[in-house]
Amino acid sequence: MEISPDSWVLYDWRGWQLNATIVFTWLVMALLVLGSWAITARLSDGETVSRWQVMLEVIVSGIRDQIAEIGADKPIRYLPFIGTLFLFIATSNVLSVVPGYQAPTGSLSTTVALAICVLIAVPLFSIGERGLGAYLRAYLQPTPLMLPFNIVGEISRTIALAVRLYGNVMSGTVIVGILISVAPFFFPVVMQLLGLLTGLIQAYIFAILAMVYIGSASRTRRGSESPAAPPNPTGD
Repeated sequence: MEISPDSWVLYDWRGWQLNATIVFTWLVMALLVLGSWAITARLSDGETVSRWQVMLEVIVSGIRDQIAEIGADKPIRYLPFIGTLFLFIATSNVLSVVPGYQAPTGSLSTTVALAICVLIAVPLFSIGERGLGAYLRAYLQPTPLMLPFNIVGEISRTIALAVRLYGNVMSGTVIVGILISVAPFFFPVVMQLLGLLTGLIQAYIFAILAMVYIGSASRTRRGSESPAAPPNPTGD
């Protein structure tokens, strides 16, 4: 049983290997790009809209509302990045019901790449919101002695994001393989339905955690640069 799509080599030429992770990653990206283009090419602001536009509006509104609930001041600012993360992971996991397909999120290289995107996005959004100086000073709070611990904290939560997503997807694959060997007719159907739900949940958790990290960094930088309130001479 192939646990990771990395082990499924589709093409090998002079040491250059094309594995299932790369192929299915590009397949998911192509589906998202073509699907987005097909839906947005016929957007309408009239009374009659297509079902696909309604579905798109529901998804976008739902993601935007979730970002706002986390406490972001400008949800629309983070919507493209967080929405892309969610849609990519959700599509990758949901397509697991297709025979012969293996979710690229079952590869550690894919989950690490997604986590690195979050690692880069956190300082970029924070610097764009509050400036480079405020972002760097936050690493020295509450004391300069915390600098190495703050750096380790940034790296460790990135590793946790990657390992969490990879572990959940991989463990699902292992469980399905075991149950198929026990009862090949009944359990696969149940596990496929459970896999759909789990895949969506994992996409939601990853996107929410990414937004929490970004929002936390922005609020920390904002708080660190806020001036102290002037004393009240009246004593009120």
